[in-house]
Amino acid sequence: MLEPDAWKAGTSGSEGAPAQQRAGATRLIGLLSRGMTTRDIQAHIAEIYQVDISPELVSKITDAVLPELREWQQRPLDVMYPILYLDAIVVKVRTDGQVRNRPVYIALGVDLDGRKHVLGLWLGSGDEGAKYWLSVLTELKNRGVKDVLIACCDGLTGFGDAIEAVWPQATVQTCVVHLIRNTIRFISWNDRKAISRDLKPVYRAATPEAARQALDDFEDEWGNKYPAVVDLCVATELGEVHPLLGV
Repeated sequence: MLEPDAWKAGTSGSEGAPAQQRAGATRLIGLLSRGMTTRDIQAHIAEIYQVDISPELVSKITDAVLPELREWQQRPLDVMYPILYLDAIVVKVRTDGQVRNRPVYIALGVDLDGRKHVLGLWLGSGDEGAKYWLSVLTELKNRGVKDVLIACCDGLTGFGDAIEAVWPQATVQTCVVHLIRNTIRFISWNDRKAISRDLKPVYRAATPEAARQALDDFEDEWGNKYPAVVDLCVATELGEVHPLLGV
């Protein structure tokens, strides 16, 4: 917990150690990110730390980090990432006094040393599609990413085409979880667990031959009961689950 002096140094505008100033400002931003209003934060600090700050000062301090945030958003990136993960998480965002669920789109790159880097975060409205991702990927390329070896993404229609438009040589690996979800949504609830189990040998196969054999076994087991689902798997599973195997 921060001492009252740290809050004073970090929020009152007085001279103080840079570490104390940053600690106070960081704590304020953390409280704001949890959905608290500026007046909620004012009351919280007064109660816990016995430090009186105005809502206007809270806003001033949080606004002061915007240049640093923009610098991070626009920073140059590496020329190449062997692996690029593209996904989204849903977060709660306070807008106009109301808390709503909003997607945050994430690009996570793995460098040549195996280290992971968050390349960017983009707050969306929820109705974004492949065209939106194309703009995100184009931004990454403009910031220096000239090549990606493997791009991992969900099964959004047109996602692979967007990746290919920016990095034509990249291999697109569709998320296995999304593939399975797209498959079992056509299945009776009672059979979903068994079908998910029987699909595991397909996406866990180490060779093209093993993947084909596993899919043949799946077809033998479920082809009569769910022919349309099996046809879908035969048409898409091998190419999307095992692109690295060349099947």
